[in-house]
Amino acid sequence: MHIPDGYLDLHIAVLLYIAAFLALAYSLRKAVIDESMVPKVGIVAAGIFAAQMLNWPIPFGTSAHFVGGALSAIVLKPYLGSIAMASVLLIQALIFGDGGITTLGANIWNMAIVNVFVAYALFKIFKKSIIGAFLAGWLGITAAAVFAGIEIGLSSSFGYSINVTVPVMGIWHAVLGIIEGIITALAYAYIRRGA
Repeated sequence: MHIPDGYLDLHIAVLLYIAAFLALAYSLRKAVIDESMVPKVGIVAAGIFAAQMLNWPIPFGTSAHFVGGALSAIVLKPYLGSIAMASVLLIQALIFGDGGITTLGANIWNMAIVNVFVAYALFKIFKKSIIGAFLAGWLGITAAAVFAGIEIGLSSSFGYSINVTVPVMGIWHAVLGIIEGIITALAYAYIRRGA
């Protein structure tokens, strides 16, 4: 789902940098951070980093992979979860070239903001249940993918229109999202049992 350099028009990339920056600034203000959370943030971020390194190509020039935004939201709450996700995406872009530098704002917006907050809202709506964790994993990644499809589809520098990019991104990630939902639900069940 990482959008590489060259896929977004400059004005869209700048707009998403601004949106991501404002959302992360708000999250930093709202996050409850104490010394006991530091190891938990590190463990969650490391696990998500590893899971995101597995990519499967999908049609029309992009790929699908586990995102982990729902698990980050469930374990760390959405504000701290979005910061952890953004740190993973930053390291991936700067060190591993996964996603672009010009598109980092879009990738943070999609995977650290949209995914995390949609997932947490669903988790809360379904009373923090295992079903809620499944729906958070499934629909969180799907919402992020639809946003990515809109962004690349609106960009004249990308070869396909929004009529192609949104269905391709949405459908493929909805299928992968079932697996992400199951993994999120199983991880949540394990964490809840150990608590």
